[in-house]
Amino acid sequence: MTLFEELKERGLIESITSPDLIEKINNGGLNFYVGTDPTADSLHIGHLMWLVMSIRLKNAGHHPHILVGGGTGLIGDPRSTSERDVISKETLEHNYNGLKTLISKLVDCEMVNNYDWYKDVNFIDYLRDYGKFFNVNYMLNKETVKSRLESGISYTEFSYMILQSIDFLHLYESKNITLQIGGQDQWGNITSGLELIRKKHGDSSECYGLTMPLITKADGTKFGKSESGAVWLDKNKTSPYQMYQFLVNSEDAKVIDYLKKLTFLSLEEIKELEESLKLYPEKREAGKRLAYEIVKFLHGEEEAEKARKTSEDVFSGNVSADMPSVTVLEEEYNIIDLLVLTNLVPSKSEARRMVEQGGIKVNNEKVVDVDFIVKINDTIIQKGKKNIIRVQN
Repeated sequence: MTLFEELKERGLIESITSPDLIEKINNGGLNFYVGTDPTADSLHIGHLMWLVMSIRLKNAGHHPHILVGGGTGLIGDPRSTSERDVISKETLEHNYNGLKTLISKLVDCEMVNNYDWYKDVNFIDYLRDYGKFFNVNYMLNKETVKSRLESGISYTEFSYMILQSIDFLHLYESKNITLQIGGQDQWGNITSGLELIRKKHGDSSECYGLTMPLITKADGTKFGKSESGAVWLDKNKTSPYQMYQFLVNSEDAKVIDYLKKLTFLSLEEIKELEESLKLYPEKREAGKRLAYEIVKFLHGEEEAEKARKTSEDVFSGNVSADMPSVTVLEEEYNIIDLLVLTNLVPSKSEARRMVEQGGIKVNNEKVVDVDFIVKINDTIIQKGKKNIIRVQN
């Protein structure tokens, strides 16, 4: 099986801009890049696939570059729903440093910041050197723009496509990068970059784009920074145990898909886990292996073993010494405030809903009163069946 065939089998390829890319992927030696904007100081589980993809390609002889958009982050990629809030330069710098630290631990790559080539571009040069190559009708037909025409889109976000295209052009000219990889929602931005390179350097320039399908839940919604709460790759925001619990409870309809896309297990190993899922679903071997492999990749084997043991202890009703713990300042808290403070839930509205529906226990006693006061004394708080922490002061 060729590399491209394996990537297809794993579901890692949505579209490519040219069939010529297949042979180049199989042969190795491509300089490629993936970009992300520093809208938060950590990546989340929805970003994991392109990190794994970058490592797969590197192991096959390609050369990864990861762009953290210190420049484009000041603008914001257009959302399909509404205008993004503008991020302050101070917040963006903090987020950039967080992402740089996280990514450098996971992927052996060259990291670049597009603020480095935007900071000295003046508006006249921008219009003359780049703007004249973009037809407005062409830009209006791009899905990310078209979806916003009725509700309205600012000139700032409308210009994002041009900036991302300049990124590809700059990296092609300065680092001989000939492939951009992104999620399927980035197809319009990627092809715009290819068009800009063609207009500046002619039809003989050999550059390509590849998109990956978005990681979704069984209901089709994607992972992200949503009301239900992001699952962060930074262990200070989502602990290894919390990550393990999230993944071990993956829906049966999606767990094999996640194993293919998000782990380095062989297709043969994944096939065995798929058979186990069909024959013995109650064992949840696929979910356990998914959780273990991803925690091991992100945080190391020791943390993965600890998370697995803690999960098994909690499932069997034992209180583990390795159970995640939180230290708080006060001696008592309202249950709603405590749930948010300990990050068991992302918001007070979600905490209220969980309490009212009987999904919260304190020291193994169900709490259904939203005004309940929790006395902190080595207290065990449990959300649902398996999310459990010790609270101390």
